[in-house]
Amino acid sequence: MGRISYWEEVKNLRLGQEKLWEEVKELREGQNKLWLGQEKLWENTNKLWEEVKSLREGQNRLWEEVRQLRLDYNRLTINFENFRDYVSRAFIELKSALGVTFEMQAAAYIKLLLEKMGYPEAIVGKKYLFYQGEPLKINIFCEEPLIVGEVTITVKDEDEALSEVEKLLRRVEATRTLYGREPLLKVLSVANAVPAVANKLREETGKYGIKFILGREIIEA
Repeated sequence: MGRISYWEEVKNLRLGQEKLWEEVKELREGQNKLWLGQEKLWENTNKLWEEVKSLREGQNRLWEEVRQLRLDYNRLTINFENFRDYVSRAFIELKSALGVTFEMQAAAYIKLLLEKMGYPEAIVGKKYLFYQGEPLKINIFCEEPLIVGEVTITVKDEDEALSEVEKLLRRVEATRTLYGREPLLKVLSVANAVPAVANKLREETGKYGIKFILGREIIEA
């Protein structure tokens, strides 16, 4: 093998140096690309944080709206409860007033009936009895002749119809026992009842010899 000349070695070193510079150049280009990629990544990260911030602000606004809606709902609930209480009190007062008025009308009707029967001096009113440890209020009562009557504003269904008849029979029993004689007249007066319920009332009162009076009969009289 021949000896390599000095110039050949210089040439080889130069070629190696050029390859080295090429590699450095490639490394630098790669590094630049890496920095560009990292910069892009930071930009995307910043955008992501901006989106997160915007979503958080939107969520806070939403919760504030929900809170306001809850407050409005609570105020509305309180107002509704107050209104319902007001309506309930008004209804109770109205029902009470109507009850008193209808009781007076029913009593006047029985008074007129007794006058026609030959008892012009009869006194018709309310009566409170104490029977078997139970206080009983009788809406229509006359001692001479002995009259016992029950008055109610509305009977909604057949079950209530039976209950009203039983209520009157309880008062008839108490009066019969305490006064020692059978009432001349037993009366059940109802201001309002639909036809089916009114028919049931007539049927049940007929079984016990009770005079059934519907509200419109009193008004007509």
